Amino acid sequence: MHHANTLDLSRTALVVIDMQESFRPIISDFAETAARVALIAHAAHLLKLPVLVTEQYPKGLGATASEIRAVLPAGQEPIEKTAFSSCGAQSFVSLLQQTGAQQILACGIEAHICVNQTTHDLLARGYQVHLLTDCITARAPENKELGLSKMQRAGALPSSTEMALFELLRDAQHEQFKAVQKLIK
Repeated sequence: MHHANTLDLSRTALVVIDMQESFRPIISDFAETAARVALIAHAAHLLKLPVLVTEQYPKGLGATASEIRAVLPAGQEPIEKTAFSSCGAQSFVSLLQQTGAQQILACGIEAHICVNQTTHDLLARGYQVHLLTDCITARAPENKELGLSKMQRAGALPSSTEMALFELLRDAQHEQFKAVQKLIK
C-alpha cells in the first residue's frame, strides 16, 4: 500500500500553466524552466499521462514556448483563457474531469498569479496538487517564493521533476524507466 500523497500513474495529470513566449525576455530563468517543463511533458507522454496546457490571452502574450510545443502530442491545442485561474475556463474544467485524474502535477508561470489561483481552485475542487517547484517561476524571485509558500500552506504538496517522475515510475522495472532516466540525465 502506498501513502495517499505519493503520485499514482492511474490518477495523475500534468497541467502546464501559461508557459508563453512573451515571458521569455522578462523572466530570468524562463529558458531553464521551459526546458524542465518540456522534459516533464515528454515524460508524461511516455507514461501516458494526460497533459493539459493553458495559454493566458494568447493574442497578447503569444503561444506556448516552442520547446514545450515540440514535445506535445500532434494536434494538441492549448486551452485559451482570460481568467487567471485555469479553472476559470470551462473547457479546462471539462477536459480535466474527463481525464479522471485526482492528482495534478502543476507547473508554469507566474507562481503568484495564474499558478497560485489555479492551484487554489483545484484544491477547492478536491484535487491533490503537487507543485513542480523546479518548473514554476515568476518575474521576481520573491513572488515565486511567496506563491509557492501560499500554495503549500493551503495544502499543495511540493515536488520536483525527478521526485514526481520516480514516484510515478515506482520501480526500475517499469517499461519506461530507461527512457525517462535518459531524459533526466
